[in-house]
Amino acid sequence: MPLSFDFPLTQLKTYAGINPCPRDFDEFWEAGLREMQSTESKVELIPADFQVPDVECFHLYFTGVGGARVHAKLLRPSQADKPHPAVLMFHGYTGNAGDWSDKLAYVAQGYTVAALDCRGQGGLSEDNSSVIGNTYHGQIIRGLDDAINGKPEKLLFRQIFLDTAQLAKIIMDMPDVDPNRVGATGGSQGGALTIACIALEPRIKIAAPYYPFLSDYKRVWEMDQAKDAYKEIHDYFRLFDPNHDREDLVFEMLGYIDVQNLAPRIESHVLWAIGLMDTICPPSSQFAVYNKINSHKEMIIYPDFAHEPLPGLEDRIFQLFLKL
Repeated sequence: MPLSFDFPLTQLKTYAGINPCPRDFDEFWEAGLREMQSTESKVELIPADFQVPDVECFHLYFTGVGGARVHAKLLRPSQADKPHPAVLMFHGYTGNAGDWSDKLAYVAQGYTVAALDCRGQGGLSEDNSSVIGNTYHGQIIRGLDDAINGKPEKLLFRQIFLDTAQLAKIIMDMPDVDPNRVGATGGSQGGALTIACIALEPRIKIAAPYYPFLSDYKRVWEMDQAKDAYKEIHDYFRLFDPNHDREDLVFEMLGYIDVQNLAPRIESHVLWAIGLMDTICPPSSQFAVYNKINSHKEMIIYPDFAHEPLPGLEDRIFQLFLKL
């Protein structure tokens, strides 16, 4: 069996992460949840051009924290005689909610499906953030200079994480959805958002993240893997801190949006998939999260695979969600 380019698997299974966690991390997220809960969602459903028999397809818009209008695709059975399960879907970095048709298998089983468009990425959601510093590219560091100057609530991924929980609440509050039978899934950034969602909305029953992003930033940096999806960290130092005078503070601020620090809040059943050859989201950065989850969990390991489609995974997730 090929060896991971990272730690040996035995060490990965006990690895605890090295990125610092801010002392007020829990207070930070409790304040964020209070802001989210006090935000009037102003949900709007607009029928989509895409329609198929026995299914209703809508553009769902809601107002997220900070006043941004956030978009998701919503599909549901056109006739449901009792509350039914729902699945939340989260997309990869810079992407969007995807096609309508790839969600129909769940609707055919009587499920509602909601797929989020992340702010400022490839979909229809609004990014109304007003921050100092870099906005050239890269949402990990969007608002980082504000955080360094005492305003970590300006970090864009704070708002996106809260959007996931707010979408979950909106779906759970729908009269045709059973709030005790909701699942969440996504890969890469979508995996990170799945983790954030189930940490901030603990009623979600089942989650299936795979090779999640947004974790253990300092470990990624020290492995010299701050490239590809994490390249903006490298660019930030080159452009704004070339002598690394603020390196410790930078990683501490990134700790607010490091999903390993949210993991202890999780109560869901978690099915996790990982490729040990993943150089984009290194295995150690993933195990740093997984090892902190205290709820029921299982990991599917693909020794020969990287950050790519994993054979049989979507079928296994589908079968797991049929148990909702």
